[in-house]
Order: sequence, then structure tokens, then C-alpha cells
Amino acid sequence: MKILFITGKLAERALKETLAGMQADFDHEVAVLRISVAALMTQPFILHALRSPSCDLLMIPGLCRVEPGDLEQALGVKVEKGPKDLRDIPYYFGVEKKRERYGEHDLTILAEINDAPTLPIGEILHKARYYAACGADIIDVGCTPGRPADNVGEIVSALRSEGFRVSIDTFDPQEILAADKAGAELLLSVNALNLHLATDLACTPVIIPDFGKGLDSLTANIEAVERLGVKRYLIDPILAPIGFGFAESLARYTETRRRFPQAEILMGVGNVTELTDADSTGINALLTGVMSELQIRYVLTTEVASWARGSVRELDLARRLMYYARQRGVLPKDIDDGLLTIKDRKVDCPSEAELRQMQRMVTDPNFRIFADRTAIYVFNRDLFIKETDIRRIFDQLKPYLGQEPVGHAFYLGRELTKARLAMRLGKKYIQEEDLKWGYLEHGLPSRQ
Repeated sequence: MKILFITGKLAERALKETLAGMQADFDHEVAVLRISVAALMTQPFILHALRSPSCDLLMIPGLCRVEPGDLEQALGVKVEKGPKDLRDIPYYFGVEKKRERYGEHDLTILAEINDAPTLPIGEILHKARYYAACGADIIDVGCTPGRPADNVGEIVSALRSEGFRVSIDTFDPQEILAADKAGAELLLSVNALNLHLATDLACTPVIIPDFGKGLDSLTANIEAVERLGVKRYLIDPILAPIGFGFAESLARYTETRRRFPQAEILMGVGNVTELTDADSTGINALLTGVMSELQIRYVLTTEVASWARGSVRELDLARRLMYYARQRGVLPKDIDDGLLTIKDRKVDCPSEAELRQMQRMVTDPNFRIFADRTAIYVFNRDLFIKETDIRRIFDQLKPYLGQEPVGHAFYLGRELTKARLAMRLGKKYIQEEDLKWGYLEHGLPSRQ
């Protein structure tokens, strides 16, 4: 396969060096068109410059605003738009095209609506739709300990009438029976205090240890439920908060899987995501990796703490990533950027020497902005700035703002702010492009 890459004069050297460093399984050629900035190419310009390209695939720059389909029809050759940063070309060809069947999973997500009996039915249904849109498979009706409610059956019926699968989270016998009668699918949870109810229920119980006790208690409760003739159940060894038995509880899950190799197991992650002052994204990814290794196929989450908002979506992305990696025997790396919200996968910026060389080729007064982990670089044909403080940068730019100082100031302020964010967080900055925020780029369904 022969690929023709087209570019402008400013990017020629970087593109050729990037391609030369690849161990590619295709032949390639670089065509440098008579334009400085590749992003300014238009379709008529490309058609005039290329006429009849001899290649199997034409790669146009990612920042070029030409539509590949229109160009493909005009040239009669397959056209693709490459990544916006040419240094990502090796990743583009090495990973993006090798994700066949990505998206499959084997983990069921339960999303809990906390204190559901205290909420209006309309609000409960709204929350349920939000969780379902984020990827939840089952809506968990979380009841309030010590405050028995008589509307649990009504809540479950309302959710079921809209097509939701439902679980009930309570120890109160009346709430359990009402939810079961209304069509709840799972009961969270059962131990020595209420396991006698299991024989009267149509829903599947989730068996847990007795409060304050460990794995032997869990095993005893499982044996007791089996003696009662219950054929289907889930097991939850209970994940403890960090500092209060977290490591021991992970070991408990591992031992549970060893003792019960065929059992369905549930992990509730809220004790860690909700009770740790850390963004939930990485925590959910890590715990999903644990679940993947132990073949735990049910997970319960909440989104009460502000830093845990998005947990359902994060688990949905993580279950696909971990399943794909496990099925192929590869690391969960270089597969999906969805969970990289704060830091980017790869942050490349030309060196200061390369940027100064680029400046020597610039013939116009327009400012180019770049950022790496140490500084922000701004230059045009007359000026080169390397700084970390955008106020000092702006002071140096004031004499060059031209006839429209307000418009230019707004533009430069916006771009410099993005560049500083990128520098501080370790993100990739591309002028006039939004920073990448993983799955957050697409937003979350409204909770209002």
C-alpha cells in the first residue's frame, strides 16, 4: 500500500522525521505543496497542485478544513484526514485502525438513586433516565436506613413501567416484600438478619457477610441460603473504604473467587469513589480492572459526591476497555482515550530550537502559539516569546495588536489561557483547537 502525505512548508521537516521514525507496513511519499501552513489548504488548491496523484491513499492534514469525501470524489483516490498533530501519525496507524469489535463487555452496572423514597416519582424517573443514558443496566432503589417507607412498591412499579430493570437496596422486610411484588430483579442485601426471607422472594438476593464479620460469615450465609433451596444468588464480599480495611477487602474478593469459582459476584465501588478526595475516573478504571481479572460481573455505584459525578459513564467506558484488553491478552493501554480526562495520552511540542527555526520561515504578522510542560511560546515574523505567565506575554503583545485591539486581545487571551492550562496539566495544546477532556468532551446527560 502506498500512502501520499501532503503538507505545507512549515511542517515538512517534522512530517518527514515522524514518518522516517515509524516502522510502517506501507510505502509512503510526502508532497510539499506551495503553501506555508497546511491548515489553510483548500480543495481547489489541492486539486490544482496534485491533479492525478499516484497512490492508494491520500492523507491530508488533520487541521485542513477540506472534506475527505469531496476530495476523494474529485480525485478518484481514497482520502483520509490524519490527526491534528502530525506527531500522532504513528499512533493513528498503529492503534486506531486495530480496534475491531471494541465496545463489548460482560459487566452489569447498577446505579443507585440514594434515599429514593424521599424523592418525588418524577425526579426518580429523571435520575433513572440520566443513569441509563450514561450506561447503567439496572436502577437501584436506595432506601434510607432507619426510615421505613411505604412507597417503595410504587417506585419500583413506576420504574418498571418505563422499562427499567430495578434492584432494591434495603434491610427492611416490608420494603423488601413490596419491591419484590412490584417486580424488583435484585435484592441488596441478604445476611443472617434477613436471609429467612429469601425463600419467599422472586427476586435474586445478593448475599453479604454479617455486619463487622468477614469471609467465614459470608460463606456461612451462602450455605444457609442454599439449604433453604435458593438456586440463584449473587455474592458481595463488601469493598471497604481506604484506611478501614480496603486492602483486606480486595483480598476477600480474591479469596471469594477462589472458593466460589462459578459464583456471580457484585462489587459496590461507592465506599472508595465517594469516600476518597480524588477524582473518580482513575479509581473506577482501577477497580474495573480488578473486577475484570476476578470475573466479577456486577458493579454498584453512586454519584452523590461532586467528584464522583460521572461514575456510571466512567464504569461503562472502563468495562469496555478492560474486556477488550482481557480478551486479547494486552494491556489496557493505547486503546481508548475516553478515561484520560485531565492528562493527555501524549504531549508533543516542537523543541524551542525547532520553533525558532519555524519562526525564520514565517513571513506574516499572525501569531503562532505552542505550549509544552515548561513554557508557552508565541511568535510571528517579528517577535518570539517564551514565558510561563500569560500576563507578561500579553504585555509584550500589546504593541502588535493592530487595528482591532479588542478582538485580537480576546482571541489571544482565550488561546493563552488554554495554553497555560495545557502546560499546567500536561495536556496537548493545538492553536484554535479545544483541549481534549476524554469522555467529558461529549458532556454528560442533564441531571437537572
